Amino acid sequence: MLLGTHSPKLDDKGRVILPAKFREDLAGGIVVTRGQDRCLYVFSTAEFESVHERIRQAPLANKEARAFLRMFLSGASAEMPDSQNRITIPAHLRAYAGLGKELIVTGVGAHAEIWDAAAWNAYAEGHEDAFAELEEEVIPGLF
Repeated sequence: MLLGTHSPKLDDKGRVILPAKFREDLAGGIVVTRGQDRCLYVFSTAEFESVHERIRQAPLANKEARAFLRMFLSGASAEMPDSQNRITIPAHLRAYAGLGKELIVTGVGAHAEIWDAAAWNAYAEGHEDAFAELEEEVIPGLF
């Protein structure tokens, strides 16, 4: 399970070192793709295949499903961590997420997210109060 918040840097070649706590889960290969909120989603290859199988079940007659499928899969890039546990983030994905040198990598359970540090800080600041003050069930049966 991918958990926690980490602050790696993006190097001049568009590479990032995977957080040590994520390496075992992601050692067999990863897929990086567009995420919502202008971040990148990082899946193990096995988890991405599972997500893809669920996406394939969406009806192609549904316009929103087709749009999601196109955006999610057209941006996907399969990567293998190198001997120094770095992955390359393709230029089109760096541009999509507005990544600079300072990054935040968050573990979100079955996947990780890569954010530009300033974008993450703004997102977190804008959502912390709402999270703390939730008064209704957001995820059924959780609390």
